[in-house]
Amino acid sequence: MGTGEERPHANAEAQAATEPYDLVVIGAGSAGLTGAAFARKIGARVALVERHRIGGDCTWTGCVPSKALLKAAKVAHAVRNAAHYGVHAAPPEVDMRRVRAYVRGAIDDVYRHESPGALARLGIDVVEAEARFVDSHTVQAGERLIRGRYFIVCTGARPALPPVPGLGDVPYVTYEQLFDNDRLPRHLVVLGGGPIGLEMAQAYRRLGAAVTVVGEQILPREEDDARAVVEAILATEGISLVRGRATAARREGDETVIDTTAGSARGDLLLVATGRKPNIGGLDLERAGVIHSAKGIPVDANLRTNVSHILAAGDVTGGPQFTHFAGWQCFQAVRNALLPGNARGTSDVVPRVTFLDPEVAHVGLGETEAKARFDDDVVIHRFEMARADRAVCEGEVAGFIKLVARRDGRLLGASIVAAHAGELIGEIALALQHGLRIRDLAATIHAYPTWSTPLQQLASDVAVEQFLTATSGRVALQLGRWFC
Repeated sequence: MGTGEERPHANAEAQAATEPYDLVVIGAGSAGLTGAAFARKIGARVALVERHRIGGDCTWTGCVPSKALLKAAKVAHAVRNAAHYGVHAAPPEVDMRRVRAYVRGAIDDVYRHESPGALARLGIDVVEAEARFVDSHTVQAGERLIRGRYFIVCTGARPALPPVPGLGDVPYVTYEQLFDNDRLPRHLVVLGGGPIGLEMAQAYRRLGAAVTVVGEQILPREEDDARAVVEAILATEGISLVRGRATAARREGDETVIDTTAGSARGDLLLVATGRKPNIGGLDLERAGVIHSAKGIPVDANLRTNVSHILAAGDVTGGPQFTHFAGWQCFQAVRNALLPGNARGTSDVVPRVTFLDPEVAHVGLGETEAKARFDDDVVIHRFEMARADRAVCEGEVAGFIKLVARRDGRLLGASIVAAHAGELIGEIALALQHGLRIRDLAATIHAYPTWSTPLQQLASDVAVEQFLTATSGRVALQLGRWFC
């Protein structure tokens, strides 16, 4: 929340001399960048205000560096297991300084397309300062007073720390500091079994560190069968799980010890990965009359706050925390602010991916949710990746494709655990968005042998079975026997 301290108001003469922007976007992460670019494309005069680093968590401390680190770790893992493919190589030697340089190089390559200069060339006025509302149509950013017809707040989220006694007295890192690390720890302890924690656990284990994950449950949003595959992979790779709630943190020598309800874990590097919380501090939202709380900024279905010309999008609203969802939401918010009519800023079709190896992807309803809603009208269709030719060829057979559908073939959702699940889930998301049925997936020719081939194989099996058991199918078979 805002501090509530008094802020100087602009005098009337200064306000009159300032031409209002059509749109002021506060926050230049994935949401703000998408929204500002779209606003410029439709001819709006746009100011983009960012107090820290343009690109936000995704570019600097999230998606980009984590995927670069995962790639480096996968290379080390491939070298270590090369003999499985008949290739003999020496055990990998990991130079964490070079790994960090690779990660930073990936960040730099992405950032050059969203730097202040690149945005200025698009016609976006970038203001690198902290924004605080003066009133509902004005923010102060550094020495500037910026007026706007519409505002979109998309300031993202920051790490949430659990209330573990002693945690504040021991050294730890969150995802905000982890990617500056240039030392391979002897033993990494990860507090939290969600996507961020598990991705970094697997990465550091493959780079050569011992790793222990502390959490009552891993991937709590995923279904039991997906978790089972992940647990088996983590165990195979030598990652330890302590299935308990953290009760205390303490320092012993050069190690940090996390005590839990199920034992303890100790290591020389502690990563706290226990979620994120909306980043609304310092905005002085109360001066604009915007309702907010520690849970974020509540918005209606069209992403408007209680002050109609101030909208919010992305993680700061307290909804799903995904880069792609934040960007989509801010696009919708711009559309609702600057164009006639209204578009919904929420969706039931939001794919998510945990970038482990194998990846874990999901969209739509899960099996449990679907059965609770539709009872016995739900059918589960499953294909094991061990039957997928491409997976067999590449020796990556762990996982499955699971389609959740109504008995008439209407898709409700999907869970995929596979080497390239994140790529596959997009096809299911498209099908859900357009109300397609399983037979529509079957009727579309997929290239062979690709990672999408088993999706068509599964859909074809289902479509054929539905045809053969339907009255029309039985009649067609009988007619075929008569005329053949």
